[in-house]
Amino acid sequence: MKFAKSTQSVRDAMLLYAVTDRMWLNGRRLCDVVEEAVKGGATMVQLREKELSFTEFLSEAAEIKKVCEKYRVPFIINDNIEVALACDADGVHVGQSDMEAARVREKIGAGKILGVSAQTVQQALEAEKMGADYLGVGAVFTTSTKSDADYVPYEELKAICHAVKIPVCAIGGIYRHNMMQLAGSGIDGVALVSAVFAAEHIETECRKLLAMSKKMTALKTDRL
Repeated sequence: MKFAKSTQSVRDAMLLYAVTDRMWLNGRRLCDVVEEAVKGGATMVQLREKELSFTEFLSEAAEIKKVCEKYRVPFIINDNIEVALACDADGVHVGQSDMEAARVREKIGAGKILGVSAQTVQQALEAEKMGADYLGVGAVFTTSTKSDADYVPYEELKAICHAVKIPVCAIGGIYRHNMMQLAGSGIDGVALVSAVFAAEHIETECRKLLAMSKKMTALKTDRL
């Protein structure tokens, strides 16, 4: 069943946004670990592949799309618009160094979800103006995979949330032990990589992460 896009449905999908990383597979199939995540409560899935060929990426996307449709979870492709269109994904996510959001919107049409990464209020407002449906803001905690230049302090995260009307999710170094530090910022949820896919028992961990995200997002401040 296709995901029905609306501002509220996208906002709801931000709660526990699972972003794939095959380094944690340990011999398992990516579609199997994604299914564990959505069974545990992941509300959106992003397939992120930087090394695969178009054919390999498309094949992987087709498998994961089936899982997402089975559980009625929106399926997003990171960066690769051609793969997103070829597999009829629910949307695409682009960074600041990728194709401009307005051009992406032209290519994917109005019915697809467009996510854009942002680190500043100016970037957030520009992305919203160019047709973004949601923002991914981070890294909100410093991580070994992100440089200091990518770090977004809490006050900037809060300012972004209060500057835009579209949903915002935080990303970068977020785990159960520090998620509550984001409470009150105005975010609609969290995008997680290793917190989900490096877990020993992914389904169980996702249940705990979803409960924590619901608790954290309930402590919102007023937004636009």
